[in-house]
Amino acid sequence: MSAVTATGMPAKKLEKKPVKASNLLLGAGLNLFEVTTLGQPLEVVKTTMAANRADGMAGSISRIWGRGGVFGFYQGLIPWAWIEASTKGAVLLFVASEAEFYARDAGAAPFVAGITGGMVGGLAQAYATMGFCTCMKTVEITQHKVAATGVKPPSTIATFMDIYRREGIRGINKGVNAVAVRQVTNWGSRFGLSRVAETGIRRVTGKDDGAKLSVPEKILASGLGGGLSAWNQPIEVIRVEMQSKTVDPNRPKNLGVFSAAKYIYGNNGLKGLYRGVTPRIGLGVWQTICMVALGDVAKEAVEKLTGDKVTAKH
Repeated sequence: MSAVTATGMPAKKLEKKPVKASNLLLGAGLNLFEVTTLGQPLEVVKTTMAANRADGMAGSISRIWGRGGVFGFYQGLIPWAWIEASTKGAVLLFVASEAEFYARDAGAAPFVAGITGGMVGGLAQAYATMGFCTCMKTVEITQHKVAATGVKPPSTIATFMDIYRREGIRGINKGVNAVAVRQVTNWGSRFGLSRVAETGIRRVTGKDDGAKLSVPEKILASGLGGGLSAWNQPIEVIRVEMQSKTVDPNRPKNLGVFSAAKYIYGNNGLKGLYRGVTPRIGLGVWQTICMVALGDVAKEAVEKLTGDKVTAKH
């Protein structure tokens, strides 16, 4: 016997959307575009502010410019940010869509299913590729202090191999647990809050659940989700501190999540834990514009290239 809703109408069967190669290609392409344009400069500013908490926005920008001009804003782009961007979208899309489907199938509301999908997808992202990528990006961005002493800093690959030889897998994945907490809370918040915003927009505009939102409506919903998800910035500052190459004799060795939080709070107070939140919100807005506003253009290009219809939401 088929399921029936409270109104006596047959319940709409939940269909599992396939995760196609074209969907993964779309996610990777959009992420690569986002990080290569404004994404990495905003990431560098955010990381520099989190690592040098006495600096404001202007001070951080001046510091970055002083260590390489325009190229200073793209430190860590190749290969780490490119590796992260080309894989994280695919991992998130695949895992989040699976988790969201099974949550809905188990009877969860769209809001709860959206949060579940985002949290599980974010967790998979962190441990699959983001741990060592964020670690190496942060090392590159913060090791400029070595250059300040007159010593030429080693190349990216030399730094990677040196850390791997000395500390193994754990060394290149330093701070991965903080990355995991950030990704779980970030994508859980972003997916869930975006769903709430979409529901509100549909109610205001009178659109039903199956109706397509316009591009401005999509940007508004995703932008609200992305901006509000920056509440977990303290986790990001802790992650940067754990991975930072900044030298401080008062800094405890082998920092964990809680010891890093205690160290930051003791030196900079609550304000220090929110350093870099402004560029992070800007990064969220730029990611939204790339994924939503440019999504349709990228979707058409991928469909022409693969001959396969893209079914991913963006």
